[in-house]
Amino acid sequence: MIRVLLVDDQALLRSGFRALLDLEDDIEVVAEAADGQEGLALAGEHLPDVALIDIQMPVVDGIEATRRIAADPALAKVHVVILTNYGLDEYVFDALRAGAAGFLVKDILPEDFLHAVRVAARGDALLAPSITRKLINRYITQPLHTDAAKGLEGLTGREREAVALVTQGLSNGQIADRMVISPLTAKTHINRAMAKLHARDRAQLVILGYESGLVTPRNH
Repeated sequence: MIRVLLVDDQALLRSGFRALLDLEDDIEVVAEAADGQEGLALAGEHLPDVALIDIQMPVVDGIEATRRIAADPALAKVHVVILTNYGLDEYVFDALRAGAAGFLVKDILPEDFLHAVRVAARGDALLAPSITRKLINRYITQPLHTDAAKGLEGLTGREREAVALVTQGLSNGQIADRMVISPLTAKTHINRAMAKLHARDRAQLVILGYESGLVTPRNH
């Protein structure tokens, strides 16, 4: 059973998402919150698999809520998905850097919404190649982060290769095909890279890949 926490200051949207999720046999909404502060308290109380968090809320916004969840070892298994009205903007990028597993636009189709919740629960990033390209186009002109670049020094060559492929939005199976290894070995390379880089999930690997200069728009 996938346990979901809904955090949004718009009651109508929360009820709509809840109605949709409650129809699914493998998904359970364990709690709802109207602001980030309440959401943080409920995340600690219920330990959901997925926290769907609005990016703009009173008291504590979605970015700060994401940052606090990502920084709390007790909430390490909570996968944050940011909800936004505006698509990809600087707030979404900040949320990904803070530790979000991905983001959803609120007018998403119901079937895509449900699929996204299940993807997030598995620990996969909600970053399709098209989203990755938008991230590149909008933010790659920012200065490289030297700390991120230094972190790459501890990776093996195969781990660096795997991270570069993760930034393209590829699945473990696709990465395995590219590297001519088994999916299990690909997953191992990725997990080890995440541990060495202190990345919470694959979404953060994407951010680190570009911030460190491991990959650039020319790679695509």
